[in-house]
Amino acid sequence: MAKQAQVSLRYLNPDVLQKLESLHVIARQVVEGLRVGTHRSPLRGFSTEFAHHRPYAQGDEIRRLDWRIYGRTERYFVKLYEAETNFDAHLLLDASSSMRYGSGNVSKLEYAKFMAASLAYLIGEQSDAAGLAVFDAELRSYIPPSSAAGVIGRIESELEKAQPVPRTNVASILHEFARRVTRRGVVMLFSDLFDNVDGFIKGLNHLRFRKHNITVFHTLDPFELEFPFTGTCRFKGLENDGEIVTQPARVRELYLKEVQKFVAEIRRACERIQVDYVLVDTSRPLDETLSTYLLSQSGRIAVKMQ
Repeated sequence: MAKQAQVSLRYLNPDVLQKLESLHVIARQVVEGLRVGTHRSPLRGFSTEFAHHRPYAQGDEIRRLDWRIYGRTERYFVKLYEAETNFDAHLLLDASSSMRYGSGNVSKLEYAKFMAASLAYLIGEQSDAAGLAVFDAELRSYIPPSSAAGVIGRIESELEKAQPVPRTNVASILHEFARRVTRRGVVMLFSDLFDNVDGFIKGLNHLRFRKHNITVFHTLDPFELEFPFTGTCRFKGLENDGEIVTQPARVRELYLKEVQKFVAEIRRACERIQVDYVLVDTSRPLDETLSTYLLSQSGRIAVKMQ
């Protein structure tokens, strides 16, 4: 029993994630930990829009009955919502060079890989379709959503192969997927969003116009959020942006204001167009990040369903 607890902590600790050999092992461990004590996946419920009816079955909640249909037919039917039908999930991973930064033992890219693999595993466990797109300035690889046996393995294999390449163009990828994906589904974006913010927001708007449910996992390193550097430092751009030598103490206040402005602008834009925004701090244990997100989804759905 003690050994199992030790293994669980090892898999979820961001400081040792990069030492592990298999995304599959991590994803399985994370998902099993998240699902302990639950009767169904907390991922059920990305939308609460009405989908269709089905006949009442013993055990269904009375509040779900459609009394208008009963009045016309004297037969019991319950309402089903989009959240209770199978969905296609598109996992979009930013593999641009800025994602390779990491102040600890795990980079933003590696952390995002573990998140994507865990969510893909969870989606597959509930018999929904998962797919993956890896991009930088252009689409590098694409696995269409599928619920077939073996697709999670293909996704994990592609994630493991993904290497950072300059530069990023998040906006063009979002526009491409808005044109490519005809069936309304779920889009999960994993990126530090170091790109043109206005272009990125236009790309989100395009996807929302297509009625997709979107979650933005804004993945940042704690040093990017807190800027704890001291002395004299040389900062080198990871996407061929040159370098600068400075004393961090002299620019910290201005830097933090710009970061806060950057995060707030993206968060407000997401809220405005009803996109879920998650600020991901890669120093947090993976299970905390995912469980906080999944609980927020469950809570949002519970409020809308009342």
